Amino acid sequence: MPALLVGGLGLLIGSFLNVVIYRVPAGRSIVSPPSACGSCHARVRARDNVPVISWLVLRGKCRDCNARISVRYPLVELGTAIFFGAVAWLTLGGLAPATLAESTGLTAAILTLVAFLFFAAISTALTLIDLDTHRLPNSIVLPAYPVAVALLTAAALFAGEPERLTTMAAGGLGLFAIYLTMASVYPGGMGFGDVKLAGVIGLYLGWSGWGALAVGAFGAFLLGGVFSLVLVLARGATRRTAIPFGPWMILGAWVGIFFGDQIATAYLELFGLV
Repeated sequence: MPALLVGGLGLLIGSFLNVVIYRVPAGRSIVSPPSACGSCHARVRARDNVPVISWLVLRGKCRDCNARISVRYPLVELGTAIFFGAVAWLTLGGLAPATLAESTGLTAAILTLVAFLFFAAISTALTLIDLDTHRLPNSIVLPAYPVAVALLTAAALFAGEPERLTTMAAGGLGLFAIYLTMASVYPGGMGFGDVKLAGVIGLYLGWSGWGALAVGAFGAFLLGGVFSLVLVLARGATRRTAIPFGPWMILGAWVGIFFGDQIATAYLELFGLV
């Protein structure tokens, strides 16, 4: 039930993320003016701004000029809903009722949920912006640092798990340092937007545990490398083709958050290290 409710919230957040994805790279305000058709500039009516449903009712066209509305808009809304539901399942699904009945346990659960929903939201926005523009805007990445630190620190303390702060700091600083070194050694292969994003990702991976940190950090390079190799073999790219790395950093991070401990344990068991 919590996952369904949070998924419903994800529909609304996804609608807002469509605005962020379109306006932030253009340096425009995300709060004004109200949304309007990109072709005839007619203001979008409230009844035409219902996530997913309005696009289906209008058959993907503007009510005023019949200009086509990209299918990406409802896909972002629906994808964000599924993403939020999965995060709620991850953060709340395994909690015992007794834990949620305690004030500190409930507070920790809510803080954890909000922290990772925030990360899910910016992950969606940054992935699509980077694919569109090959940029990771400072206006999204930099504010994520204080938000993540505040929420994750509070969640750890309310949960009675202050040790998470150590791995969180190690993840944030460590991943930032690694990416900064790579960007300094090979500026053409790594942008400083990736460096700044790496610190945010490291905070979340470190908070989630050493297994998540190891898998999430390595996963970005594995997934990005495999994708690049496939493109080259399919002659869809060359070695000089610019491929945004931010989406792979984000995908690797979420693989680590969801499955890091299981993957790390399986790897260690395979080589008889546990």
